[in-house]
Amino acid sequence: MFELTGKTAVITGASRGIGKAIAVKFASLGANIAFLHYCDAENAAATEKELNEMGIKAKGYECNVADFEASKKAVDEIIADFGEVHILVNNAGIVRDCLVLSMKEADFDAVIGVNLKGTFNMTKHIYQHFMKKRRGRIINISSIVGINGNAGQANYASAKAGIIGMTKSVAKELGSRNVTANAIAPGFIRTDMTDGMPEKAREAALASIPMKRAGEVDDIANLAAFLASDEAGYITGEVIRVDGGMAI
Repeated sequence: MFELTGKTAVITGASRGIGKAIAVKFASLGANIAFLHYCDAENAAATEKELNEMGIKAKGYECNVADFEASKKAVDEIIADFGEVHILVNNAGIVRDCLVLSMKEADFDAVIGVNLKGTFNMTKHIYQHFMKKRRGRIINISSIVGINGNAGQANYASAKAGIIGMTKSVAKELGSRNVTANAIAPGFIRTDMTDGMPEKAREAALASIPMKRAGEVDDIANLAAFLASDEAGYITGEVIRVDGGMAI
């Protein structure tokens, strides 16, 4: 089993869903958790309580990662509170699905702002910290949509494809400093978002998966734990699909 005892992980969008599953998994392996959330105070408070009850230090920070200055302030507060950071997981994301014909500029900008610029902002603000410490793990949550595209999700696919390009670029920039950067590309994962899909759309998605079932948030968390561990120290610049074969 991987060991994260004594390490501090910063996880964005971790008050629920995939982000929370990653936070719980990391905490179970001994990591302290600083997590970011936005306009989700009730779930954030419950998550913070649950994590602290696991015997590690955990604290939630309200922050819109799309805001450059707000995300810098959050990172500065986290470093002051926890001393240092070892792992960054960029998970925060939103959807505003619509065909390009009808897509509003505001919906395109919002998705790019949170999903892609938010990933840049958090990476930018923790970059120098990792360089000085000469170690670190960056794990970016992309999507198979960023690889294959998807009708009605041009904004989301663009953001997730951009995350892949950013991951590979950062991996090249920081490799000599013993900092790895990898991306996870989830497929159809059972979350509140997918549970709210129309039944016909859910059935079509499941039919396209060779394993004929949706993935679970723990499937993503388990891979994130490996990539955060010392055992993954020679893996960088990779995009690893967790999709039951959906993108084969």
